[in-house]
Amino acid sequence: MQIRVDWRSSCSLTGTVLKWFAVPLSVPLALAVYDGDDPVPFVAAIAVTIAIGYGLEQLRADRQLRQREAFLMVALTWLSVAVVGAVPFVLAGNGVLAHPVNALFESTSGITTTGATVIEDFGAHPRAIMLWRQLLQWLGGLGILIIAIGLLSNLMVGGAQLMETETQTKSVRKLRPEIDDTARLIWGLYVGLTALAVATFYLLYLLGLAPNMTFFNAVAHALTSVSTAGFSPEAESIGAFSPAAQWAIVPFMIVGATNFILLYYVTLGEYRRPLENEEFRFYLAVLAFFGGVVVAILALEGDFGGRLEPTLRHGVFNVVSMVTTTGYASTNFDLWGPGAKHVLFLCMFLGGMAGSTTCSIKLLRWLVILKSFRRDFFTSVHPEAVRPLRLSGDVVDEGTVRDVFSYVMLAMVIFFLLTVFVVVDAARVGTTVTEFEALSAAASIFLNIGPAFGAAGPYDNYLVFPTSTRFVMVLMMWIGRIEIVPVLVLLTPAYWRS
Repeated sequence: MQIRVDWRSSCSLTGTVLKWFAVPLSVPLALAVYDGDDPVPFVAAIAVTIAIGYGLEQLRADRQLRQREAFLMVALTWLSVAVVGAVPFVLAGNGVLAHPVNALFESTSGITTTGATVIEDFGAHPRAIMLWRQLLQWLGGLGILIIAIGLLSNLMVGGAQLMETETQTKSVRKLRPEIDDTARLIWGLYVGLTALAVATFYLLYLLGLAPNMTFFNAVAHALTSVSTAGFSPEAESIGAFSPAAQWAIVPFMIVGATNFILLYYVTLGEYRRPLENEEFRFYLAVLAFFGGVVVAILALEGDFGGRLEPTLRHGVFNVVSMVTTTGYASTNFDLWGPGAKHVLFLCMFLGGMAGSTTCSIKLLRWLVILKSFRRDFFTSVHPEAVRPLRLSGDVVDEGTVRDVFSYVMLAMVIFFLLTVFVVVDAARVGTTVTEFEALSAAASIFLNIGPAFGAAGPYDNYLVFPTSTRFVMVLMMWIGRIEIVPVLVLLTPAYWRS
């Protein structure tokens, strides 16, 4: 068989990413030295990533990133970074993360911005290890931004090309002349938002409004709120902080799940651009609707003693967290009634805007589906009518509409198959997992949400599942984070031969 894919170029570019992965590893290394903790786990990880990265770089061919090579490079990069990211966890040897599968689960959950954890005792891990968890998520959010805006929109993955229609931009990939310029642009926005979050959270501490929002916690939660990721150094997630801190985190989750192209135009002074964007208006409407529904249910059930502020805060916070796929929890929502929990479960499938750090199916695809249904209802009454589907006034190609439906159908099939596997594998080892627990865990893992319900609830962890299930979950987080297609296309013979 003659391979038609320039795999050497893909591996070479993956090596470049791995080589530079040593830079963020130096941050927790410095903290470990400062705290007097063992620096060896990070020194070893730096040596490994530089060695592997440099070795892969030597495979360079022409290093041109054509469509096939881009698919392979995206898949390899996410997987290899997750593997290297697990090295400090294993070598540190603390708690359950000393087990390689658990370390890989935590690292993959970090780099895919899932936020699911296997940690039982948060106090067993030094600050450097906890910071590395946060940094992995921040890097994952930045990486998916660059890939989504720079590559996936150009590769037309599951309707991702709609970003050009919805942002009124001729070429999303070329906001600047070259992709590296686009990457620098995104980097600047991302760093700026993170710095603003750090300043905001730490200011609350200085004003006495959030007593335990120390500088370390401010940095840790800034890294994972802007990246809509959800890891927290606290066992109780955001529930460990004051109401003021919880309210302060909400806007950063919302902004992190907003299309960064729109944010770029805002920095240029085009403040009306987001409001002219149909997806953005739909995004705000979804947050308002589901937030209102959950708040109403909590008020009717009297979960917070009929008090308005905590009812409003917890309802809004956890809906925003689920829709944006951040996965923070302001309270143990697993203790809520079935009505509120099922609404949160539905929110798992929504996601934020395309071109953001968010995961899940994304609202742009749901908007296309809703518009398609409405058009079908109209044409069933008026069969002679010709009614193209439009977004923000621009006609959407019918091939793109089919791509969206195909992507959502594929995502649902994988989700149900993962649910079946979770139930069957748990029964194999004698673990009891209810149907709703399996459904929520499968959705949370594959759609990169983080917390689920039941045994894997917001104040629990995924250790309840067998080792084999956790390993499969690692693969599902990887596949879900990079939009399914770049992984599945590698399994087709035509990709390699034709």
